[in-house]
Amino acid sequence: MTSVDTSLTVREERSGNPTVRQIGMADLMDAIAKGFADFNAMPTHFFFLAIIYPIVMFAIAGIYGDLDLLPFIFPLLAGYTLLGPLAAIGMYELSRRREFGRYTSRTNAFLVFKSRSINAIVNLGVVLMVIYFAWLFAAEMIYEQNFGSAAPESYAGFINQVFTTPEGMSMIITGSSVGFVFAVVVLSFSVVSFPMLMDMDVGVFTALKTSVKAVIANPVIMAVWGVIVAVSLLLGSLPAFVGLCVVLPVIGHATWHLYRKIVAS
Repeated sequence: MTSVDTSLTVREERSGNPTVRQIGMADLMDAIAKGFADFNAMPTHFFFLAIIYPIVMFAIAGIYGDLDLLPFIFPLLAGYTLLGPLAAIGMYELSRRREFGRYTSRTNAFLVFKSRSINAIVNLGVVLMVIYFAWLFAAEMIYEQNFGSAAPESYAGFINQVFTTPEGMSMIITGSSVGFVFAVVVLSFSVVSFPMLMDMDVGVFTALKTSVKAVIANPVIMAVWGVIVAVSLLLGSLPAFVGLCVVLPVIGHATWHLYRKIVAS
């Protein structure tokens, strides 16, 4: 009887500077289509429910409980997208195994913890966490610059303050601009780096450098990809965040296929 394969496929022994390709819109659409196909073959929405809803519950607690947290609900939830590439690491593994015809079930996503690249993946995850907390700190500074350090008096009062006062408009414009910068940095750092660490025996610096090179080589495609990700996350958040349980894994799978098109193997 043939034993079920539960090991990771051998990663390419490669160092130096992997070749970065220029791709077109058809390649991007194909990567997204393959992302949907992977999700249909290996649905993982229940895993993402376990990740998303503790954060949502914290947000609800902030709205209806401690008003000191109210100004930071949006930065907390918006900043969660900065950690998306790390949260989707299991999806890269599933797509990788499916692409190479390996035995694949949803639980194989956890095999990433057995990867010999796990230390590099953790280190890159720490980089994203630092960026995430830097975003929260920046959001706090922006809020206090416009409204001071006092907590909002009520939920309705806070909404009125944000959308009907010059200070609120200033906070929205500044916060959106600063958030855009953070998003661009994370996209540049992570668009191919995490999948690359799953696929090749390279270090964090090589993965980061290759990811930045991929963005520089494909600025229009990466801009379109960034918009697609942002809009998808927004739409997925609208029905009580339920849609994120589909959006996040599909984006993760599509990211793997985008990586495979951009980085030559």
